[in-house]
Amino acid sequence: MLIGLTGRIASGKGEIVEYLKKKGFEYITISKIIREEAAKIKIPITRESLQDLGDLIRKHEGGNGWVKRMIERIDLKKNFIIDGIRNPGEVEELKKLIGFVLVSVDAPQKIRFERIISRNKPSDPKIWEEFVKVDGRDFLDLENPLGQQVGKCMALANFHVVNDSTREEFERKIEEIYAKIIQISH
Repeated sequence: MLIGLTGRIASGKGEIVEYLKKKGFEYITISKIIREEAAKIKIPITRESLQDLGDLIRKHEGGNGWVKRMIERIDLKKNFIIDGIRNPGEVEELKKLIGFVLVSVDAPQKIRFERIISRNKPSDPKIWEEFVKVDGRDFLDLENPLGQQVGKCMALANFHVVNDSTREEFERKIEEIYAKIIQISH
């Protein structure tokens, strides 16, 4: 089974990853592949530079370019969580695979900014204005259809979850979605 995750920055995708790892799923993220490519060509690891590199490869290889690279790395007979889906071309490519399900995750913008500040990842924006700019580009890059289009990916999801309350409530929502995924996969 392949469970893809898409959603806004700091919405809670990592919490779903941790839940599914406990269920025996292996994990891969498209962002890791982009980071490895950025390191190889020696560009700075910032959210903006990673977005630019992601867009560049999609421009040259198509909207599914990163996913094709990712698929080469995994054993499709195993259960995988695929994180970092940001373009509808990636969703279309993954939907060709048997057992693929897409889950979208969202949360209010102010809550997500607070999470960004508390997690303190080096590539994350540190000030509100910078966050809003990066968040907007990630959600829907109007200037580049092969760029970041998380909003369009979220619309293509089989399941949607909003992470706007307690951790316990979010975990309950994750469990409900997982139970539904298991039902449709059998």
